[in-house]
Amino acid sequence: MDKLVNILSSLVQEKFEKLGIEKEYGMVTVSNRPDLCQFQCNGALPAAKKYKKAPFQIANEVLEELKSLDIFENISIAGPGFININVKDSFLSKYVNDMYKDKKYGCTTPENPLTIIVDYGGANVAKPLHVGHLRAAIIGESLKRIFRFLGHNVIGDVHLGDWGLQIGMVISELNRRKPDLPYFDENYNGEYPVDAPFTINELEDIYPAASKLAKSDENAMEAARKATFELQNGRAGYMELWKHILSISVADLKKNYGNLNVEFDLWKGESDCQKYIEPLVEYLKKNNYAYESEGALVIDVAEETDTQPIPPFIVLKSDGSSLYSTTDLATIWERVKDYNPDEIVYVVDKRQGLHFEQVFRCAKKTKIAGQNLDFDFIGFGTMNGKDGKPFKTREGGVMRLQDLIEIIENNVVDKLKDNKSLEGEDVTDIARKVGISALKYGDLSNQATKDYVFDLDRFASFEGNTGPYILYTVVRIKSILRKVEGEIESFGNKILQPYSPTERDLMLKLSRFNEAIETSFVDKAPHRICDYIYETANLLNRFYHENRIISEEDMAKKATWINLITLTKGVLETGLDLLGIEVPEKM
Repeated sequence: MDKLVNILSSLVQEKFEKLGIEKEYGMVTVSNRPDLCQFQCNGALPAAKKYKKAPFQIANEVLEELKSLDIFENISIAGPGFININVKDSFLSKYVNDMYKDKKYGCTTPENPLTIIVDYGGANVAKPLHVGHLRAAIIGESLKRIFRFLGHNVIGDVHLGDWGLQIGMVISELNRRKPDLPYFDENYNGEYPVDAPFTINELEDIYPAASKLAKSDENAMEAARKATFELQNGRAGYMELWKHILSISVADLKKNYGNLNVEFDLWKGESDCQKYIEPLVEYLKKNNYAYESEGALVIDVAEETDTQPIPPFIVLKSDGSSLYSTTDLATIWERVKDYNPDEIVYVVDKRQGLHFEQVFRCAKKTKIAGQNLDFDFIGFGTMNGKDGKPFKTREGGVMRLQDLIEIIENNVVDKLKDNKSLEGEDVTDIARKVGISALKYGDLSNQATKDYVFDLDRFASFEGNTGPYILYTVVRIKSILRKVEGEIESFGNKILQPYSPTERDLMLKLSRFNEAIETSFVDKAPHRICDYIYETANLLNRFYHENRIISEEDMAKKATWINLITLTKGVLETGLDLLGIEVPEKM
């Protein structure tokens, strides 16, 4: 389905063209003064300058032409030449009925779907997820769902940190704790144990201990570097330990990401692109893209138009070792080879902006990425505490993600305890869904690039612009539909013209669903969906309070209301699903 505002634009543009004025001036937008009109066209003012006519004259001529169309309830001119438009209820209800019958509620699948890779994990193995990983996971998951819902081919990649110095730190620390393990015997020729020599809890203790020691003890740091070097050069025992670390970590990460309702199509890491580094370096040298500078292999990526210095891209350090930049470039090489994507979206802390600008420029300059491959850096801000600083535990440490989720769920459980209607229900499962909605909606309702304050009391509130409020609205609709379940079949699926201004406003808001989703896709902005479903929930609740839906005796009226709230439920549930939020049956 075409967007309602596009349909109106097409009709108005046709009239502009008929009057000899370029159709671009006939663009219709949703009114920014809903108290005056539903839609507006402001093209007469800029057209007046080009066509040397008074804007009021142009607007009046267009208005006379539009009067021949039977879809407008009222058209008027305001100010110097603004065209104010209200559509007929019959036109609006037809559009909403078409929407109601459509599986995607008016969203259209593109003729040529894109292949899009979303890189939105970035967790390191051997470490627990903490609040610093939250935004990448939540924003990336939502973007992946939005792209896929609109019909694009989407691949979500966790892109694990599984090959760097932290692995060497874990191996060297394990060597200090359990030196008799066969992995540390270079002369060992037997089979290595199938089971890992540590649990996830032990592993999560090993890394911070190793990291702390390495920072204060140069010998420990050197041991970690040596272990990393030997691992990356294929030492058998270390490779087996690495496989154990990866296996135990990924199982735990899948569980914790799963608690956030976040899933990945690919569980690849830095290690997966290592086989491409050697041919990549060879390619860069052969084609004279890279040169030596102070022993390092670099590529200039600065451009004449730069207003700030952009340092050269370092491919290899002076000792021949690779860096994160090398791995990121090799990962692009791998992705182009395996998936030939049209776009790669990186959901990363905005402080990594310079790094990725270098990577993207390098990929384009060296023709590793073709001209048709788009890179998009979604740099997100930080999640801060009420003190305005990055969110910490009360002790000042970085909070583990599973601890944060537990705190939120406990907060919700306390709110649900007084609800007698939940007796016998799985309050734990309801609290999980409501708690995750509070966390995810609290994040996604903010523009991704901005920092925001994590306020548990506000995010978990059942009132205001919060996840629990949206969920409660959907649950309210579900409750009504359960009560009229036996009657629904006789209602049919038609939505009649609105009986009240509030009902009309709700229908107008519903008609803009495809516009909201399309805008969130183009801008890569999940907060647009949050804005839309919050406004829709508000209108639904106002409609609910103004009408006695269940006890309505006029069956035609009752039927259209049931169908209208059913459509609203579908739209809200779809919007929530695109945010990665589940809806409980009761609250």
